[in-house]
Amino acid sequence: MSSTIGSRAFQNARLQKKNRKQADGLLPKAVEAYRAGRHADAQAICGQVLGLVPDHFEALHLLGASALDSGRFDLAEQALTRAIAVEPRNAEALANLGLVLASLKRYEEARAAQERAVALKPAFATAWTGLGNTLMNMQLFEQAVAAHDRAIAVRPDYADAYCNRGMALLLMQRNEEARQSFDRALGLAPRHMQATFGKGLVSINLRHFDQALAAFNAALAIKPGAAAVIAQRGRLYVQMARFDEAEADFEAALSTDPRLEAALLGKAHVGVLTDRIAPAMLACKRVLETNPSSEVALLWLGACLARQGDTATAIQHFERALEIKPDFEDAILKKIFALDFYPGADVAAHQAVRREWWDRIGVHIPRCELTAIDRDPERRITVGYVSSDFRSHSAALTFLPVLRHHDHQAFKVICYSGSPLVDAVTEQCKAASDGWVDAWQLSDEELVARIRSDQVDILVDLSGHSAGNRLTLFARKPAPIQVTAWGNATGTGLPTIDYFFADPVTVPQAVRPLFAEEVYDLPALITTDPLPDAQPTPLPMLQNGYVTFGVFNRVDKISDPVLGVWSALLRALPDARIVVKNGALDDSFLRDGLIARFAAHGIAEHRLTCLGSSMRHEHIAAFAQIDISLDPFPQNGGVSTWESLQAGVPVVAKLGNSSASRAGGAIVKAVGLDDWVAEDDDGYIAIAVRHAADPAALAQLRAELPARVASSPAGNVVAYTRKVEEGYRTFWRRYCATGA
Repeated sequence: MSSTIGSRAFQNARLQKKNRKQADGLLPKAVEAYRAGRHADAQAICGQVLGLVPDHFEALHLLGASALDSGRFDLAEQALTRAIAVEPRNAEALANLGLVLASLKRYEEARAAQERAVALKPAFATAWTGLGNTLMNMQLFEQAVAAHDRAIAVRPDYADAYCNRGMALLLMQRNEEARQSFDRALGLAPRHMQATFGKGLVSINLRHFDQALAAFNAALAIKPGAAAVIAQRGRLYVQMARFDEAEADFEAALSTDPRLEAALLGKAHVGVLTDRIAPAMLACKRVLETNPSSEVALLWLGACLARQGDTATAIQHFERALEIKPDFEDAILKKIFALDFYPGADVAAHQAVRREWWDRIGVHIPRCELTAIDRDPERRITVGYVSSDFRSHSAALTFLPVLRHHDHQAFKVICYSGSPLVDAVTEQCKAASDGWVDAWQLSDEELVARIRSDQVDILVDLSGHSAGNRLTLFARKPAPIQVTAWGNATGTGLPTIDYFFADPVTVPQAVRPLFAEEVYDLPALITTDPLPDAQPTPLPMLQNGYVTFGVFNRVDKISDPVLGVWSALLRALPDARIVVKNGALDDSFLRDGLIARFAAHGIAEHRLTCLGSSMRHEHIAAFAQIDISLDPFPQNGGVSTWESLQAGVPVVAKLGNSSASRAGGAIVKAVGLDDWVAEDDDGYIAIAVRHAADPAALAQLRAELPARVASSPAGNVVAYTRKVEEGYRTFWRRYCATGA
C-alpha cells in the first residue's frame, strides 16, 4: 500500500514539475502581450498558466495588472488577492491591489493595502504616490501631499508624483503651488498629459479661461479622446458661455465613457442654463444611481426642481449637498436663491441663510489691508461697480439708468465686468463709465490689486448672491466703503459690506437690525429707464369683452400659494383669461407642467396662454394684450413690474413678510398706486375684481399711468440718480470723519 502511495506522489510531483515548466514557458508570451497592450491575449495566456499551476504568483500578478489596466476591476481584485495569498509580503502586488480598490472607490481598503506596501518597501515611489492619490480621494489632502513628497524624496525625477502632488494642492486651492508642481512634472516629461491637464484646472480656478482652454487643447493633442479632459473642457466652455461647444464636448466624452460623472453633470448644468429641464434631471439621476453622495448631482437636481416651482424639495437637495460638502459654495448660493421663492421663509430666515454663506465661505477669506487714502470729504469720489450683467439682462435695466445719469464732475465711475458676453447693452454701459475693466478672467487677488490701483473709494456689488457674483471679492474688502444695490437687492449677510440701497416699504424699520448692512433708503429699491418708443394702447377688455390678466415673470416665481390665489380670481371672473410670458416656457416640459398646475385648480387650458422668449421690443409690445398685471409672491417682480407700469398696465401686488415679497408692492406704492397693493390674499383678489369691474376707470388709468410713473421720484431716473449720489456722498463724509 505504501509503495502505491509513493508512486502516486512521485507521479504528481512529475506532473507538477511538467506543468510548472510548461507554465514558465508560456509566461514570457503573456508578458510580451501585456507590454504590447494586448490585454485580452495577456489575460488568456495567464489563464492557461493558472490552469496548469493555480498558485503561480507571477501569472496571478500579471493577470491582476493587465485586468487593472483594461478596467476589469473585479477580475483584477480576484487575481491580486490570490497573488498576495501566495506571497503575502510582495509589495508590488499589494500596491497594485491598492490601485484596484481605489478604482472601485473602496478607499479605506486601498489605503490599507498601499500602507502595507510602503511598510514592506519604504523606497517604493510608485506605492507612495498611489497612496497619496487614495488619501486625496479620502479628502485627506495634507497627508496626500506628504505621501507624494515621500515618493519624490525617493525618486526626484518622478514626473507622476509631481503631477499627483499638484492635483492634491489644486483641491486645497493652493493654486500657485499646484502650478509649480505641474511645471516640475512637465520639466521632467514635457508631454505629460495629466500635468498639462492639471495646469488647465489651475487656470480655471484662477479664472484664466483662455489659458485653461489652451492647456486642455494641448492635453488632447497628447492624448486625443481623453474623456476626462474633454468633459473638463466642456465645463470651461460653460463658464465662457459657449454652450453649444460645451454640450458637444459632454456628448463626445459620454460616447467614450457613458457613465462619466463630469460629463453627465455638465449636461445637467447646460440643461438648467438653457431651460431644458427634463434632460438635465435625467443626467442627474444617472449620476445618483451610481454615486448617491454626488453633491453636484444633488445641486443640479435641486435646481431643476426649483425651476418647476417645487422649492421645498429643491431646498432639501441643497441642504443634503451641504451635508456632504459643508463649504460647497454653489449649494449655499442655490439655497439662498431658493429661499427667496419659498412661501414659508420670512426676512429673518432670508438673512440667516445669507449669514450662513459668510460662516461657511466668507469668514475663511483673508481681508485686505487698506492703504492710505485722501480723506477730503468733498473731493471727487471714485465709484466702482462690479457685475457680470453689463449686458442684455434684466439686472442691467436696473443700474444702467444710474450709470447714464451720474454727475461725472463729482463721481468717477469704473465698471468691472465679470462676463465674457458682450452686446449692445455692454457698449451702453461702457459709454456711461469713465473706466472699464474686463474682469472675467481676473482672479479675486488680481481684481483686488486692480481695484486698489484704481483707488476706488466706494465699491458697489450689483449681483448679491445671484449667478456670476463676486462676493468672495467683497469679503476681502478691497475698498474703504462697500455697498450692495439693484441687481439682486436683498442684502448679502456680509459684514464687509457697509450699506444696502433699499426703501422703507421693502425693508421696514422693524426688521433692519436683521441685516448685516446698514439700510439706506432710495425712492424705490430699483428703477428702470422709460420704455423706448412706447405708444399708448387701448384697453383690451373694451374690445374683448373680458379682462385679461398678465404675468410676465419667471415661471419659478409662480408658487403654489400664488397659483391658488390666481385660480380663485379666475373662478370669481369666469370669462377672464391669463397670459403667462417667460422664456422658460419655450421648454415644453415646463410649459406642460404649468398648464397641469392650473388644471389641477380647475382652470381650463383655453383660459391660459403661455408665451415664450422674444426680443425685448416684442416683449414690451405684448403688454398691449394685458388689462391688469398680477405680481407673483413670495418672490415678486422687479423689472417686470416697472415695465408693466410704464406700459400703462397697473399691477396688483401683495406685501409679504420678506424683502423679496415686498419689492413689487413697494414699486407700485412708489408710483402712487397704493390702492393696488393688498395686505392678504383676499385683498389681492378683491383689488383685481374691483378694477376689472370698472373698465372706464381702467382705460383712463392706462392712458395716464406712463406719465405718472415718469414723474414720480422713483420713476424719474435723473432724480433717482441724484438720490443715489446723495447716499454715496453721505457714506464718504462719514468715512472721512470717522475712518470707518
